[in-house]
Amino acid sequence: MTHPVSRIAWSGLAYGCIGLGTAGLVVPLLPTTPFLLVAAWAASKGSPRLARWLHRHPRLGPTLQAWREQRAVPRRAKRLALALLATSWLVLWMGRAAPLVLALTAALFLAVATFLMTRPDAATGSPDSIRPANPIE
Repeated sequence: MTHPVSRIAWSGLAYGCIGLGTAGLVVPLLPTTPFLLVAAWAASKGSPRLARWLHRHPRLGPTLQAWREQRAVPRRAKRLALALLATSWLVLWMGRAAPLVLALTAALFLAVATFLMTRPDAATGSPDSIRPANPIE
């Protein structure tokens, strides 16, 4: 059995990420999906009950299932992430950030965008509507 302190730490991380992800719903430029993925991962280590709740949640569950089974991301989430990456970089540029900061941020954002765009699309909606990783069209 897992040590109680470890379970508390994993659960604390999970709940903290759920809180940050929830804040990301209303705070501009704060992402939701990465915090949700970390919350699901941490909950599986610290609180099986919380992990079950996340995976069975009507809004969160399908996205988590798509990621777990196919490493897929909903198209809407991809578009939003790309828009937020571009907006964040433009804010830095308009704020006259140092050229090194702009270059490093651009490289990081391009790497994140590339990773994101190479993930298969996940259908939004019910878990039954998630498309296979390599659909035959």
